[in-house]
Amino acid sequence: MLPAPTLPALTLPLLTMLAPMLAPMLAGRPPKPVCRAGLAAEKIQRMPAHLVRSDTLYAAAPYAYASVAPPGSLIFTAGACPIDENGRVTAEGDYVRQAADAMANLVTALAAAGAGLSDVLKSTVYVASADQRDLHAVWQVVRSQFGAHDAPSTLLGVTVLGYAGQLVEVEAVATAGAPARSPEPRRS
Repeated sequence: MLPAPTLPALTLPLLTMLAPMLAPMLAGRPPKPVCRAGLAAEKIQRMPAHLVRSDTLYAAAPYAYASVAPPGSLIFTAGACPIDENGRVTAEGDYVRQAADAMANLVTALAAAGAGLSDVLKSTVYVASADQRDLHAVWQVVRSQFGAHDAPSTLLGVTVLGYAGQLVEVEAVATAGAPARSPEPRRS
């Protein structure tokens, strides 16, 4: 049986990580907010995504294999759905139009968090289909919206998505910071 780590061995790394956040509270001041939702957005520093490629993996993949961001600078989006401002699924039955609408909603969500498509570290694309042609059609739309920013992505065929008639959903992880003007996706 291995000896249990001592309390200092466990707490020192944790306290080192939490010290900047805990210091103001211990001094009786509230911690400084780090999110953009009406708080100290000017405190968020731009930290661009660093796309990683590997010489030992398939070189013609249309995306980077990994991406790196500094600690504490990530944005996680919910799945962007092809829904309009009234909560209705758009373009029922049309994979391509739903992909364009989902991407437009993703751009809006990223902008609200202070980012753009060029800040995306990784995306996941869900397509409610077992037909690879549908997945390919959706991927073409998603890929075109990202342009030259070929961050890692996962494309999945799934059985069903959350809204009735929904065929596409796109989620992303991005770096925080002021957006680098991503082209505005066009709704169909």
